[in-house]
Amino acid sequence: MHFPIAPLHERDIAQVQQLERQLRQQTGEDIILIAYKKERTRGERS
Repeated sequence: MHFPIAPLHERDIAQVQQLERQLRQQTGEDIILIAYKKERTRGERS
């Protein structure tokens, strides 16, 4: 499997940032979320 950074639209990035803020408020920790896209490499099965 290969996991490149996921290309997100601005609205999706805003949702991720909102979730990061919520997690920061709930935990008191700076939580950073990273989005990766799952890609199959040649010869891989699902």
